[in-house]
Amino acid sequence: MTSIFHAADANQLLADLPVAERDAFIATCETVQLTFGEVLYQPTQQVTHAYFPIDSFISQIAILVDSRLEVAMAGREGMLGISLVLGVEEAPLLALVQGEGQALRINAANFQRLLLSSPVLHQRLKRYLYVVMNQLANSAACIHFHRIEERLARWLLMTHDRAKTNTLQLTHEFLAMMLGVRRAGITLAAIALQTRGLIRYHRGEIIIIDRQGLIEASCKCYADDCALYSKMLIL
Repeated sequence: MTSIFHAADANQLLADLPVAERDAFIATCETVQLTFGEVLYQPTQQVTHAYFPIDSFISQIAILVDSRLEVAMAGREGMLGISLVLGVEEAPLLALVQGEGQALRINAANFQRLLLSSPVLHQRLKRYLYVVMNQLANSAACIHFHRIEERLARWLLMTHDRAKTNTLQLTHEFLAMMLGVRRAGITLAAIALQTRGLIRYHRGEIIIIDRQGLIEASCKCYADDCALYSKMLIL
C-alpha cells in the first residue's frame, strides 16, 4: 500500500501544504482501498468521513425517482465530502466509486476540527468548493444544450484524466446511466467517435486513441473546467 506521506503528495489538494499542516493531516487520516461499485454515501445520509483520492475516482450522482445522472467527479485533483467545509454533514448526492484504488480518509469531526488550525488547506478547499459549484452548474447546462457525442467526449476525457490509463472498462449501459441518455444514443455517439479514429470500443472496453482529437470533439465545457481548476488551485 502507498505510504501515507506519498499519498498526501499524490492528492493535488494536499500537495505542497506547509509542513505543520501536512503533518497534522497525516496524523489524523488513514489510507483505504476503494473498490469499483462501492457506495460511499447515499443522498441525505450523514457524511462520516471525507475522502481524498490518490489513484481512485468517485462519481457523484443525482437520483430522480428511477433515473440516475452523474453531475460531478472527484479524483486526485479533489475530494469527496466538501460539504463538511460548510459545516453540513448531509450528503447531497450518491457517491459511487467508479475507479478503484486508494484514498486518504479522515473522520468528519477530525476534519472539521483540523480546518480551524490549517489556514492554507482551508483556503484551498474553499476554492475547490467554488470549482465544484461551477462544475455542477456547467453539467446542468451541458446536459441541456450539447449533443450526446460532445458530452461523451467530455466524459471520457474527465475519466481519462483520473484513471491515468488509455483503456477504460465501460459498457454502453453504464455510460447511458452516467450521461442520462438512452443506450442507443450512447451507441451512435461511440460509433461516431470511433469512426473519427478517436477511440476504439470493443466488448465493454473503450481505448483512447487520439486524446487531442477527443478534446476537439468535446464541448467547450471540458476546457472551461480545466481552466477554472488551474486558475483557482494551481497557484
